[in-house]
Amino acid sequence: MLSRRLAAAVDALGLRPGLRVLEIGCGPGAAAREVARRVGPDGFVLGVDRSSRAVSAARRAADADGIGSHRLDFDCSAVEGFELGERVPFDVAFALRVGALDGRHPGLYDAAVRAVTRALRPGGVLLVDGGDPLRRIELPTDH
Repeated sequence: MLSRRLAAAVDALGLRPGLRVLEIGCGPGAAAREVARRVGPDGFVLGVDRSSRAVSAARRAADADGIGSHRLDFDCSAVEGFELGERVPFDVAFALRVGALDGRHPGLYDAAVRAVTRALRPGGVLLVDGGDPLRRIELPTDH
C-alpha cells in the first residue's frame, strides 16, 4: 500500500502500458513496484538509489510481490553518476526527495540533470516533487 504522497506522485506520472520508467532515489521500491504494475508486462521500471541497503530491500520486496526482473530492476548508483550503459533509454524519469534534484544539494544539480538526460529518449521527461504534486525539469537540448 502506498502512502498518499507516493500515490499522488505515481498518479501524476501519466503512466500507460509499455512505458520505460526510471525512478531516482527509489528507496525500498514501493513507488517502483506500483509503477511496474501500471506500465504492465510490456513496460519496464528501473529504480536507482545510492544506498545498497535500500536497493537490497527493494529487490526483496519486488521478489516477494512476484514482479520479475524483466519488468522491474534496481541499481545502486548516485543520480549524478548514473550511466545508462547498454540499457534502452527511458520515457519518463521521476525523483521524490532526491537532494541533487530538489535544491538541497545544489552543487550536484547540473551533473544529476545531465545524467538523467543521457538516460532518457529524446522527448523524455524528468519529474520531481515540489509541484502539485510534481514539477517538470527542463532538460538540456544538446543530448
